Amino acid sequence: MIENHYKQVLETALLCSPEPLSINELSRLYGEEVTPENIITWLHELQLDWAEKGMELIHIATGWRFQSRLSMREYLDRLTVEKPPKYSRAVMETLAIIAYRQPVTRGEIEEIRGVTVSSQIIRQLEDRSWIEVIGHKDTIGRPGLYATTKQFLDDMAIPNLQSLPSLEDGIVVDQIAQQVINFGQTLLDEPLEDPQAEDEAQMLNDDAPMIETPIEEDIVLDEKKISDE
Repeated sequence: MIENHYKQVLETALLCSPEPLSINELSRLYGEEVTPENIITWLHELQLDWAEKGMELIHIATGWRFQSRLSMREYLDRLTVEKPPKYSRAVMETLAIIAYRQPVTRGEIEEIRGVTVSSQIIRQLEDRSWIEVIGHKDTIGRPGLYATTKQFLDDMAIPNLQSLPSLEDGIVVDQIAQQVINFGQTLLDEPLEDPQAEDEAQMLNDDAPMIETPIEEDIVLDEKKISDE
């Protein structure tokens, strides 16, 4: 009986919390008689309890949270007046390259995509808190090394990068991007017929200098950034 009560406390805390909760945070709900192992067991039981409902309990990078199932989205969207931002294929391709090849420089992204990456694309991803600079490559100009963030993992509803869809050998960049889009259910604008033209359009007011960087160079990472992950 007491375990059912504790599980109900856990369920209530997760439903009421505006942010994901880690095991350590959930442990503060109880005294010393409840162990992290107990909490993990109850979390798995809650996942089964909600298996047939419109919400699900998931484990992501920053903890555990309840969220609506994808099948409910089309109905819930009708209650939202403000629509989420849409992202171009150029933005999503850039994000996909960073997600699967990180840490990576802007020059390396351009080499993989075959077109210039505008500063506007990078800013969009940084403003969304999906990418960040975690260090600098030890080469001319010391270009920044980009990697994804915990916010990216949370928005993709996955606990770590290993949970991203696996890639087959020889997969092309637009297929990588589409996998990220499909996996995260991210809204996508209709792509332009010419990807180069799309990037050039985004660079009309972008005067930021571009630095070409060779792929085969030693890299120097920001140890603090890495340790925080």
